[in-house]
Amino acid sequence: MAVTAALAAIPAGAGASSSCPGANLRPTGVNAAAIDAATLCLIAQIRLAHRLPPLRSNATLGTVAASQVSSMVRRNYFADVRPTGQTPMSLVGITTYKAHSAKIAVGQNIAWGNGGLASPARIVAAWMASPPHRAIMLSREYRDAGAGVTPQLPSVLHAGRHGAVYAIEFGARV
Repeated sequence: MAVTAALAAIPAGAGASSSCPGANLRPTGVNAAAIDAATLCLIAQIRLAHRLPPLRSNATLGTVAASQVSSMVRRNYFADVRPTGQTPMSLVGITTYKAHSAKIAVGQNIAWGNGGLASPARIVAAWMASPPHRAIMLSREYRDAGAGVTPQLPSVLHAGRHGAVYAIEFGARV
């Protein structure tokens, strides 16, 4: 996606916040929970600055996001829709997320970065610099979110082995 191309143009401190612990961490095999929390924290700050209601952290959406990044690395692709044809909506739709609601709304942002471009601050800043990703993050429709990250890159990206893939699932029960 165009998000990653925008990463190099974003200043190193962009999106960083002292009130979001882990915002400048590089993902490793042991800090995924801190990276996920920092990513959601940064998005919460952005939404607050735009006078939008906060998103609630949702474990089910987090599981779907973690599954998406794992799938991209394991199956060697980078896309919202899996090679099997599963969309973000179909992945969330088979979970308990939709319980007690007539309908659900789902959005997804994905991104990747390597080296210093793989921190939550840089990824969230890149999403904000991309109009379609920004629109999802700033949508009043979504009320819940879950993040997932893996400290690996699919080889299809031709970006080396050191980096990270992110996914964030947004949801609303209507």
